[in-house]
Amino acid sequence: QTGVTFLSQHFLSLDLVGGVHSATLLHTHETDTRATMCMSLGGDVIASGQDANCSLMRFSHLTAKQAKKPAAKDGAGDKGAARKRGRKGQNGDGGGGDVAQTKEDSPQMLVEDVGVVQADLSPQDPCVKCVRFSADLTLLLSGGADGYVRVWEFPSLKEKFSFRAHKDELEDIDISPDNKHIVTVGRDFECSVWSGDQLAVGLCWHENMPQITEKMYRYKSCRFAKLEDQKDALRLYTVQIPHKRDRKPPPCYITKWDGRVFLPLLTKPCGNEVICCLAVSDSGTFLGLGTVTGSVAIYIAFSLQKLYYIQESHGIVVTDLTFLPDAPKSKAVKGNNEVVMLSVAVDSRCQVHAVSNRRSFPLWLVLFFCGLMVVGVILLLQSLFPAFI
Repeated sequence: QTGVTFLSQHFLSLDLVGGVHSATLLHTHETDTRATMCMSLGGDVIASGQDANCSLMRFSHLTAKQAKKPAAKDGAGDKGAARKRGRKGQNGDGGGGDVAQTKEDSPQMLVEDVGVVQADLSPQDPCVKCVRFSADLTLLLSGGADGYVRVWEFPSLKEKFSFRAHKDELEDIDISPDNKHIVTVGRDFECSVWSGDQLAVGLCWHENMPQITEKMYRYKSCRFAKLEDQKDALRLYTVQIPHKRDRKPPPCYITKWDGRVFLPLLTKPCGNEVICCLAVSDSGTFLGLGTVTGSVAIYIAFSLQKLYYIQESHGIVVTDLTFLPDAPKSKAVKGNNEVVMLSVAVDSRCQVHAVSNRRSFPLWLVLFFCGLMVVGVILLLQSLFPAFI
């Protein structure tokens, strides 16, 4: 006899209560035996890589009144109410009725499947490794074990074009905010920039690092990011990990690139734990890193300096990271924190990582104290050397 495991996706509500983050399960969406290997959020649509397919579902948050309306159309609501009244009488107390009423008044999630496309054509063990929406939600990108990138028009899901990007399976994919360039990472040691389906440039992060030999490292992740204070500037971040795991592992590296001309601007080591996922905040200010040993870190994007680190926070492979979006709805959840990031891992746990606001002084106050210092130095010199002025 063989057992069949049924899988699901969970929708949680994240709240900040008394300065402490808490999560409540709102909805469980069954995916049968299809394991979700990667996800991308585009507005109210989630694209999920499941085996050889990219499946899309739309979700909406309903109030209790909205959830009741459809049931009342065909009389199901009346029958449901009668059944609840019947159970209440059978129980002989009001407990069952109170529980049902509470359940009715709680918010609900409506999730519906909106489409599916075959995104990997590998003859053996097909698997969609990465999916990504464009910033304007007009395109959906997918990359699989067959090395192909497939670009779909959204929401029609009509295939726009496809091309062989790597000899081996894809690790990660991203598209620039203006949709002009696609960056792909493969297990064949390549990180490539594409203009449509034409190769624009192959990246080389270690040109000025003679100690790094060919095929000593491979690319793992890539993400575009805008600069908060420069509208026309664009950055690309990549993660490089050792190809071979030694007893004394060499460090992994983060590289910051000019996202317009694709020249490396800064490369820094980011620890000896093997990085497995990368995330960038909406403002482009912070980078999130997850490791195969379950550790989680947050870096300052400008300097690639480590800001936050929890060793083995999960204790097992971190599968994905995301920052709270820079949206008005997120402010209540963010609280008095500079940045909040969520992580999920193979241990089936979702964790919240928050960095408190760092103390800073307003510019006028800094200038005021600088002025006082200058005046103080002049007065001191005047007292020591009367002929100074």
